Amino acid sequence: MPSPERAPASSAALTVSSRARWILLGSLAVTAALYAIPGGAILVWPLLLLSTLAHELGHGVTAILVGGTFHQFEIYANGSGVASSSWPDEAIRTALVSAGGLVGPSIVAAFGFLMGRRPQTAKVAMTVGGLTLLIADVWVVRNLFGFVFVGAVAVLSLVFALRASARANQHMLVFLATQLGLSVFSRADYLFTPVAHTSAGVMPSDVARIAEALWLPYWIWGGLCAVFSALVLVLGLRAYLR
Repeated sequence: MPSPERAPASSAALTVSSRARWILLGSLAVTAALYAIPGGAILVWPLLLLSTLAHELGHGVTAILVGGTFHQFEIYANGSGVASSSWPDEAIRTALVSAGGLVGPSIVAAFGFLMGRRPQTAKVAMTVGGLTLLIADVWVVRNLFGFVFVGAVAVLSLVFALRASARANQHMLVFLATQLGLSVFSRADYLFTPVAHTSAGVMPSDVARIAEALWLPYWIWGGLCAVFSALVLVLGLRAYLR
């Protein structure tokens, strides 16, 4: 009895790649609509806070990776935030912790794109992300607004991961990764300023801290972080669309 014909593996890969492109285009279209419709700024506001969350967690996780301790962080309603960490007194470690926040959103976005290529991995990523944020909320968030916001994101992520389909999780994860990716450019001005204006007060910016710890002007370090962030995003998108 003749065997039924099977679609070549390349056809299946093409289907995955095509679906990924449509999901990405849909995420960009929804984002554009949010900025265009009246009152869309209100809906964009929590997405802005997500980039702040990735930024502050980037500082803390980097501090842990260089042998330090992540003590706490705060997020404010105006989109600013402050992270507190300690690490061995060494210039390169200080620079890495400062840079960790600047490149944090792009790394999280790239990881989101990578995991969002397939529905099943997207569901896993949403679950792990929700659990991670829930732990962080209890462990290191130290202001009321931040506690409520991070807790809400954690719970919503877990509920979505557990109740929604794997395909819906894929759409959501890619949408969130798109927001973080776009924030790398929409908030790029922070890479080229020596001061940070936060609800906790005015303080040296991350690039200023890098310049103080190492050498060269702050704007050069801002440019290097921008190039690194763009490269990470490109690699994440290439993995997602391949």
